Amino acid sequence: MPRRIVPTTAPAQDRPGTPARPEGPAGDPTTFADASRSLLRRTLLEAARDLAADRPWKSVTMAAIATRAGVSRQTVYNEFGSRPLLTEALVMHELEEFLGAIESAIRSRPDDPAAALTAAMEVFLQAASEDALVAAVVREDGRDDLLPLVTSEGRPLLEYGAGRLAAMMRETWPVLPEAEAAFLGGTIMRLGLSYVVMPVGDDDRTATARGVADLVRPYVESLLARQGA
Repeated sequence: MPRRIVPTTAPAQDRPGTPARPEGPAGDPTTFADASRSLLRRTLLEAARDLAADRPWKSVTMAAIATRAGVSRQTVYNEFGSRPLLTEALVMHELEEFLGAIESAIRSRPDDPAAALTAAMEVFLQAASEDALVAAVVREDGRDDLLPLVTSEGRPLLEYGAGRLAAMMRETWPVLPEAEAAFLGGTIMRLGLSYVVMPVGDDDRTATARGVADLVRPYVESLLARQGA
């Protein structure tokens, strides 16, 4: 059964196993505690990502992450529970970064779908080529636990990203039918994951982004024209 991946940006009360807390006004200790935990979580994930840039992921221990972040090993276990869960959280953390970049590129060009799609692919390909965790995935030989999360066990990642992109495209182009938005979101995610596993070189990045946009653009433009956008 595929593992369920929980977005790292979810509030603490929305994560499995965490009791719901009442919301309080700004400055409330509860709000401060949530903000502090969110900062801790991000710090730990960034420490893990930095370590992944220097060594095989299977040699990145919870103790090493704790040392890098300047906290105790127990703090890391308290936050994530286990190393496999930390690995899932790290992959989702990186996905959130990629999705944010793609969404910004598309939302900034709502009147020009062709330019929006080209910019989105360029942003994604650049981010993927520079990301330490992506480099760690590419270095793996299949025996570690990063690669399966974007390949054989990548369905939760795919479905979450596709849903996010579909919702964003419907906000940007409200006339886009729901089924077509879902198809587009899934297609972009599948393309994105394929370029993570087998990235293109820096010299080919712009041409690849334009080529992918040229493939998708007629479909998007025909949909928008059909709906009277």
